[in-house]
Amino acid sequence: MGVSTASKLSPTERADALYLDLCKHYEGGSDKEVRAAAKLLLVALARLREHGGAHWDVTLDAYVKIAKSRPDKLAAILQQGNSSRRNM
Repeated sequence: MGVSTASKLSPTERADALYLDLCKHYEGGSDKEVRAAAKLLLVALARLREHGGAHWDVTLDAYVKIAKSRPDKLAAILQQGNSSRRNM
């Protein structure tokens, strides 16, 4: 993905593109999708802990709760992140 292409994508779309790139990196290995997602999650957790303040885990718990019990809301959050840049 070139710089000009990346700049046209929303942050959510860029993260998804990175996930797909990581899946390609793990091509041929078992559970490539899980490995790619876990890698992104580890980086996200480190950054959230680093920049999220004293109660970073509250934010984490809120998103985990949404992912576990409200997949429709999670999909809506992701869709909003994908479309927000297009609506600018």
